[in-house]
Amino acid sequence: MKRKAYDRIKFWKDHKTKQALLVSGARQVGKTFIIEEFGRAEYDHLVEFNLVLDDNARRSFSQAASPDDLLLRISVASSVPLVPGRTLVFLDEIQQCPQIVTFIKGLVDKGDYDYILSGSLLGVEMEDVRSLPVGYLDEFTMYPLDFEEFCWANGLVESAFDVIRDSFSNLQEVPDFLHRRLTDLFHRYLLVGGMPAAVSAFVANGAIDPVRAVQSNIRTSYEHDIKQYAPKEHRLTIQEIYGLIPSELQSQNRRFQVSSITDIKRFSQIEDEFLWLTNANVALPAFNVAAPVAPLRANSERRIMKLFYSDVGLLVGSYGKKSALGILDGNAAMNMGGVYENVAAQELVAHGFTHLYYLTRKGIGELDFLIETDDGDVLALEIKSGARFRSHAALDRAMATSGYGIDSAYVLAETNVFEESDVTYLPMYMLSMLENG
Repeated sequence: MKRKAYDRIKFWKDHKTKQALLVSGARQVGKTFIIEEFGRAEYDHLVEFNLVLDDNARRSFSQAASPDDLLLRISVASSVPLVPGRTLVFLDEIQQCPQIVTFIKGLVDKGDYDYILSGSLLGVEMEDVRSLPVGYLDEFTMYPLDFEEFCWANGLVESAFDVIRDSFSNLQEVPDFLHRRLTDLFHRYLLVGGMPAAVSAFVANGAIDPVRAVQSNIRTSYEHDIKQYAPKEHRLTIQEIYGLIPSELQSQNRRFQVSSITDIKRFSQIEDEFLWLTNANVALPAFNVAAPVAPLRANSERRIMKLFYSDVGLLVGSYGKKSALGILDGNAAMNMGGVYENVAAQELVAHGFTHLYYLTRKGIGELDFLIETDDGDVLALEIKSGARFRSHAALDRAMATSGYGIDSAYVLAETNVFEESDVTYLPMYMLSMLENG
C-alpha cells in the first residue's frame, strides 16, 4: 500500500545530519508497516524492537544508564548484526519506555547507525521528555490514508491526480470520465475512510461488512487506550466525549455542546479531557474565531469548538448500517453535513493545516472552516453535502464585511470546477489540492 510517508522518511535519510526520526500518530494508521518497509528497502540491516510486545527488551532498555549502555543493550538483544553505516535501528511503541528518548542525542552523535522511533499517544505519554534532545529529533505525524492514497489503493493511476492538479491550478473542469470516477471513489472513501486495515479489507472483499468490523475494532482499541493511558480521574469523561462525537456532528451546527457531558456545565471543567483526545491524535478540533483575521489563532475562542473523528470511516462506521444507505450514490439516508465536514477536517490536517477554525457570528452566520497558510493568507471554506451549494449567505456576508481578512473563498460540493463572482467551486475530492507547506 503506497504511502506518502515513505517519501517523508526518505527525505529524512537523505538530508539528516545528526538526527533521529520520530514518527508519531494515532494507533493503526500504518506507522510500523511503512517504517519496516522503508528499513528493508533502504538498509542492509534492520534492527527492530516493539516495546509493547517485547517485554525483555523493554525491561532491559528501561534500565539503561547512558547512551553507551543503551546501545550495548540493543546490540545484545538484537538477532541482527549492527553494521556501522548500513543499519537502521527501529524502536517501536516508544511510549512504553520514554526515557530512551533522552539518550538519542548521545546515540546519533556517534553517527554509526540510523535511528527511527515511533509510537502512539506520544502527545500525552511523552509530553515531558520529547523536547529534551533539542535539534536531535526530526518529527512528523502520520495520519490515515488521505483521499489520494485511497485512490492509489483502489487502482487509480497516480497520473490521474496530475490532471486534477492542472484543473485546480487553471480552474478548469475535470474531464467528465475522471470526475465521475473520482466522485465514485470519494463516496467509497466516506464509507471506508483511511485506516489501512479498513482499506485493505475493502480492497480485498469489495464489501462493507468486513470494513465495519475493522472500524469497530479500531474504535474499541481507542477506548481501551483511554482506559489504560488517560489520567484515572479523567477517563470516564474522556470516554464520554469520544463517544458523543458522532451524535454531536449530527446536530444542526455541528458544535460540540459541553452540556451534553454528564454533570458538566462549563468548558473549563473538561478542557484537559479535550486536550487528551486531540493530543492522542484520535480527535480533530476546530475552534471558533471572533473574526476571520490573521493570525487566526489570536482570534480563536477555545471554549467553542467542533470535534471530529480522526478518520471519516470510523465516524460513518459508528452509525447504523442503514444510515449509510445511498452514500455510494450521493443520496444518503442520513444527514451528511457532519460527515462531509469530518472528511474535510481529516484532509486539511493531512495536507498541512494542523490548526482548524470556523466562524459563528451573529449577523454573519457560520463559515464551516477557516484555515491559514504559512504565508498568512486566510481561506474560507464552505462544505456542502446537498444540491443547493450555490446558496451560501454566511460566506457572502463575511466577504462583504469591512475589516475581515478573507483572501480566498471556496465552496466544496458535489460539483465540478467553476468560478462565480469571488467564489471558487470545487468538487469535494479536491480537498486534497489545498496544501500548506
